[in-house]
Amino acid sequence: MVTRIIAAWYFVGRDNTSVPVNFHSWFRDTYGYEYFIANQGYGLVNEHVEVRAEHTNLIRQIGAASTVLLKNSDHALPLTGKERFTAVFGEDAGGNGYGPNGCPDRGCDNGTLAMGWGSGTANFPFLVTPETAIQNEIVRNNGAFQSITDNYAGLQINELANQASVAIVFVNADSGESYISVDGNNGDRNNLTLWKGGDVLIQNVSAHCNNTIVVLHTVGPVLLSNYSDHPNITAILWAGLPGEQSGNSIADVLYGRVNPSAKLPFTLGKSREDYSTDLLYTPNEGTNAPQVNFTEGNLIDYRGFDDADITPVYEFGYGLSYTTFAYSDLKISKTTAGNYTPTTGRTPAAPVLGAAGNNTADYLFPANFSAVPLYIYPYLNFTDLKASANDSNYGVPGFIPAGSQDGSSQTLLPAGGAPGGNAQLYDVLYQVTATITNTGKISGSEVPQLYLSLGGPSDPKVALRGFERLPIDPGRSATFAVALTRRDVSNWDPAQQNWVISPYKKTVHVGTSSRKLLLSAPLP
Repeated sequence: MVTRIIAAWYFVGRDNTSVPVNFHSWFRDTYGYEYFIANQGYGLVNEHVEVRAEHTNLIRQIGAASTVLLKNSDHALPLTGKERFTAVFGEDAGGNGYGPNGCPDRGCDNGTLAMGWGSGTANFPFLVTPETAIQNEIVRNNGAFQSITDNYAGLQINELANQASVAIVFVNADSGESYISVDGNNGDRNNLTLWKGGDVLIQNVSAHCNNTIVVLHTVGPVLLSNYSDHPNITAILWAGLPGEQSGNSIADVLYGRVNPSAKLPFTLGKSREDYSTDLLYTPNEGTNAPQVNFTEGNLIDYRGFDDADITPVYEFGYGLSYTTFAYSDLKISKTTAGNYTPTTGRTPAAPVLGAAGNNTADYLFPANFSAVPLYIYPYLNFTDLKASANDSNYGVPGFIPAGSQDGSSQTLLPAGGAPGGNAQLYDVLYQVTATITNTGKISGSEVPQLYLSLGGPSDPKVALRGFERLPIDPGRSATFAVALTRRDVSNWDPAQQNWVISPYKKTVHVGTSSRKLLLSAPLP
């Protein structure tokens, strides 16, 4: 591991060239301590360099393009912006009272959810809320608009919903890293319910407005109760966590500037039990040690639903459009790839880099070296290795894992031999095509999906093997093409430690989701 890291450092020329650091990851002030944890090195640490270019436009496009339309009864969407009275409901529609970056590492669920929490977060340069974007839309059209962003204002919510000709409800469910706890959720969510009383909010609004649209900002699956069949809920959209342009992205879809084409990246079930697996809530192996045995194998999400014959609310790969598409002309052709040859032979021995001496005095801190407290350096504190290690287990059997210092030649695995495995695993064995036709009246993109049934008794009923977003004008057609590789049609054999093609009959399916497979044909 050390060799790989250092090799990359040399490869990009960091040994000869360095770029001065112009920002500090721990705080935003212009001046502060360079060594934050040690309170040393006070000076200029943030130069506030503008690096965004036109990124915000791309963020807006991605936010709209990744919004999934789940329900659209009687063409409730797109809206025109000229509706008699538009009302927006939900804390998730509004802003964070502390500001968009007011919670460290986004560790709260205040206002609209546009980013999860944790160490990988970034600061918003701004955050356009759905409330603001929709209000701007209505004002441009000289319409009537009101909003309530208190989920628990029951009386006011009911009164406003009674007046609205269209009610748009925003709800969410968040998660992040476990070093931050939000409302009792230590990183992972404790359940699949909507947060901040989202279910009650939807029920209250839809009980008083027969044109209720629900927008979900969630990190993953949530329980949608009976909303998919509720007569007053005319549309449902899953918008994920769209980032700084959240409001503009959803407005682009709601008002038809963007025709939705995204597909669900997970299955929405009717209950938590539908998902078969559950979280590990408490340590189960020794002291504070979690142990999870993945007994479900690869039968997760849609493959698990299929295996248990459970009907979901909305399946993996599902997503509607403002136009319609037809699928036809499935064709499969076999290529002339050669036979598969398992990898044989051995790796070269690990190289010996440099000359390492055994005199520990050579590795002590240099004279007059000024070490910053709490920072790690490649030097010893003492010539006695055990004292330097400061570990009572130093030198006991097992302190150094068996084989960790063995740099000798190793036997190559049959499926190995190259980055990503045996190169022949990626030989194309079949070419699959299908024709997708826009049968509606407006332009739109469709995302056809190819699923493969490997045919074995323990195999998933179908497994995704390819998809593509195809922009298609009305009355026009496009070709969906997928190249199936040797690995795509193989199973992993743990005994052989290799990928093998089983003797079972294999079938190709092409459709709009994992459950709506419109075209099927056997592999020749």
